[in-house]
Amino acid sequence: MSVTTGMFYVFSTIMLLAAFRVITARNPVHAVLFLVLTFFQAAMIWMLLKAEFLAIALVLVYVGAVMVLFLFVVMMLDVKIEGLRVGFWNHFPLAALVGVVIALEMVAVLMGGFRTADGPDSLVFTSTGVLPVSNTKELGILMYTQYIYPLEVATAILLVAMVAAIALTLRTRKDTKYTKPDHQVRVKAGDRMTVLKMEATRTDVDRTSVASIAETKA
Repeated sequence: MSVTTGMFYVFSTIMLLAAFRVITARNPVHAVLFLVLTFFQAAMIWMLLKAEFLAIALVLVYVGAVMVLFLFVVMMLDVKIEGLRVGFWNHFPLAALVGVVIALEMVAVLMGGFRTADGPDSLVFTSTGVLPVSNTKELGILMYTQYIYPLEVATAILLVAMVAAIALTLRTRKDTKYTKPDHQVRVKAGDRMTVLKMEATRTDVDRTSVASIAETKA
């Protein structure tokens, strides 16, 4: 068994165990962390298949953006673990049926074997000889030459969505109290506390009444 095959079995085993823990973990935060581990192992398998771009995209997009957002939402919602299992057995028959159908489909695909067509090798034949080609480089050249206009349209849409999200988030509300950092930095000691000189509010009549009350109690 080669080193690549051994690493594939190691990554696959860790990925399956992590995926199993995603659906069996009682804490939603732990489930999200196990899902992050699953994505990392899938990215390593992509690397073994020499699909560097897919591995990097999986880590950056899913682990770096989507799963961080999921983790933030789960922690902000403060999901009650006790209420997650309410009505579990009522929905169990439908979930079991869907799981059996998916398992049968996977068995039907795997029993037939993998039919892969013999595609072109990652080599370029030139007058000087045979040169290796990087998948990531070729994909980048294709995106920025043949598909440059769809890429620009997609980036413009994402930019508009980002600006809209920031604008909606930073809207000022009258019932919201917030601090201004620039005012806090420029504050002086005299602005924080003011000493006021006030005249005495107690008169001689008040003192006499207090003394008479004390003598009465004595």
